[in-house]
Amino acid sequence: MRVIPVSTQALLEAQTLVTRDFMRITARVRETGAPITEGFWSDVGDVSAQVIDADTGLAVSYDFSGVGSLIAIDPIPMVSNLTVQEIEVRFSQLDDRINELMRVYDIRQAKVEIYRGEFDPQTMRMVEPATSRFVGFVDGAPVETPSEGNEGSISIKCVSSAQELTRGNPDMRSDESQQARAPGDDFYKDVTSCGDLVIFWGRKGTVREDAAA
Repeated sequence: MRVIPVSTQALLEAQTLVTRDFMRITARVRETGAPITEGFWSDVGDVSAQVIDADTGLAVSYDFSGVGSLIAIDPIPMVSNLTVQEIEVRFSQLDDRINELMRVYDIRQAKVEIYRGEFDPQTMRMVEPATSRFVGFVDGAPVETPSEGNEGSISIKCVSSAQELTRGNPDMRSDESQQARAPGDDFYKDVTSCGDLVIFWGRKGTVREDAAA
């Protein structure tokens, strides 16, 4: 549960807080597969802002580029269940860093993190670290190149991490598969023949030919 400081609660009740969105996308370098992360926020100027890490719950500082490129984010439902959330984020196609991210790097299934920061309108300082609003993966990134005189757009379709719970496991229950995961683990050593084993209870017995047939 989020604990709101008294000073922040007063600003919330007065409805004077100014909100800004922060977004991080972790793509891959096509040649090497190495991760590369870009951060954007819905204002101008480059900033270093604190956010609450969704994995650890601790405050960490990240750099965000504010070049007016983060145009709009679909409303993000705040739910406490395992429903898979789908959102779309739209960017300006005129921004060079967005174009580089989309065209130079591989963003298929790239990790996406979205945070919401609240600012005091008098000082424009964030009243507390930005809270996590969405963690998921890129599920599509169409780039619409406009004709002359028209406006183009870049949108990123994202699905939440809960989608991973819907994936099936193609792995087989076999000794070969277990050895690939944990070499030396013989738990499944006899899995292919255990169904044919005959177990005698109480005293040592023999298998009759008619029973074996």
